[in-house]
Amino acid sequence: MNNNWINNYRLGSYTLFACGLINLRYQWGEPDVLSRSALIFVPGAVFLAATFVPAALKVLARREIKALAALAGVILIAYAFSN
Repeated sequence: MNNNWINNYRLGSYTLFACGLINLRYQWGEPDVLSRSALIFVPGAVFLAATFVPAALKVLARREIKALAALAGVILIAYAFSN
């Protein structure tokens, strides 16, 4: 079984997690920074954790879930940089 797609999830999740925490650090003191940053790093943490759960891998392996996750990741990264 080829596990490259799991690594793609993990790298994308880590990217969201890191961007969210960087956003939190650099915008500290701004109103609602915690909720805006959490919108970025929480999905990253959830997807990263899901890649270590065998039952979740069956769901994450589906083609439509991969497409939705990629779309959500791109949108969240764009939000992180526009924020």
